[in-house]
Amino acid sequence: MSFPRSLRLALIALLAAALIAPGAVGVASAASTESPPVGIALSRPSTSVGIGDSFSFTSTITNAGSLPVSGLVAHLNVLSFTHGVYVDPEDWSSNRTRYLDPIPPGHSTTVDWTVKAVNGGDFGIYVAALGTPAAGAVPIEPTVSPALVAHVTEQRNVNPQGVVPLALGVPAAVAAAMGALRLRMRRRS
Repeated sequence: MSFPRSLRLALIALLAAALIAPGAVGVASAASTESPPVGIALSRPSTSVGIGDSFSFTSTITNAGSLPVSGLVAHLNVLSFTHGVYVDPEDWSSNRTRYLDPIPPGHSTTVDWTVKAVNGGDFGIYVAALGTPAAGAVPIEPTVSPALVAHVTEQRNVNPQGVVPLALGVPAAVAAAMGALRLRMRRRS
């Protein structure tokens, strides 16, 4: 019994999908319209700090699916809401990528983040998670947390590290010493 070529191809595609689906935990088919089973929440919605201050927060990554999720990578991102302010996320945190252990269905894992504010302005800090695909599978779309809004004030310090008295005092002392020396020399002449 012979099947038409189009029917054979459809059956092969259906069998391949059935064989791949059980092993593709953490990935979804390109044709899938379901949202990924991963959710991300942050421990705080906002913070207000000064330049140079460090702050911490936690992201909770939850597997809301019915199968374990493995191969997840969480990544910390920083963007500026202030026009013209350049952001280099590596200046904010040197440990921005975390490879997560498998998460069983209905369970969560937490990741602690420490960030140092290096620019003044308003910033959005968020965590994205992406599943690394199994061989030949299509990765799930990134899941993104809500943004933690960080307001960073520029602290104008006219005396950084207490150097102003020294910066003004040494030249003043040298000038006073030179003036005294000059006065002494005039008296002798």
